[in-house]
Amino acid sequence: MSASHFDHLQPDSPVLVRDEGAVRTITLNRPQALNSFTVAMHEALRQALAQAAATASVRCVVLTGAGRGFCAGQDLAEVVGAGAPGVGDLVAEHYKPLALQVRQMPVPVVAAVNGVAAGAGANLALGCDLVLAAESASFIQAFAKIGLVPDCGGTWLLPRLVGRANALGLALTADKLSAAQAKAMGLIWQCMPDAELMTAAQALAARLAAMPTRALVATRMAIDAAQHLDLDSALGEEGRLQAQLSAAHDYQEGVAAFLAKRAPVFSDR
Repeated sequence: MSASHFDHLQPDSPVLVRDEGAVRTITLNRPQALNSFTVAMHEALRQALAQAAATASVRCVVLTGAGRGFCAGQDLAEVVGAGAPGVGDLVAEHYKPLALQVRQMPVPVVAAVNGVAAGAGANLALGCDLVLAAESASFIQAFAKIGLVPDCGGTWLLPRLVGRANALGLALTADKLSAAQAKAMGLIWQCMPDAELMTAAQALAARLAAMPTRALVATRMAIDAAQHLDLDSALGEEGRLQAQLSAAHDYQEGVAAFLAKRAPVFSDR
């Protein structure tokens, strides 16, 4: 890993990157603006995700925010005034590719939501595979407050996570949802005391990194795909994936380790 990837050497970068074992932590780093998105931060985040995807030693990614916020969505100062990019252009050129990139990562992605996650920032977190949130964190579908609809995958994610009634309630009212409420609603995986968040996120990521990565990613893909399939088609997709995975190293290793009563060593990615 080159020195440029170490976060303490680039404190002013809009995105910080740090490795710990097989876990790469990517931190949104505009704390003075609650890590709200600029074009520069979009480009840095997408580059960091692409580098993680291309690095064989990375087996799980943690996404979090610096300071007291996770991400407050779009920095509105960047879309006001002459020459500013149009909102539609920002969605097409940045938010859509980002949402797809997160969903297509070849390793699990854990969101550690350390503070407010609003607008596209909320949906960026919700698009990750597992979402952990500090008790002080909150989720806000803020779009209705400025006359927009949920983006960064929000219209697709919300009803799948919490059903149509809750999705519309969150989107139409733009009310703040506490981390505890988000957990109770099924919007996120876990809620915990602030002081425990990053330790828990790193522990979960390390656990996932030691598991069969290819199978975990295939599980994400199968569950997402099944939302559009009837039962017969979903069963067929399960069979296709099982045939593919059972021919890979990690299945052979998992079975051998089980029979030998030893810990498996997974390596597929």
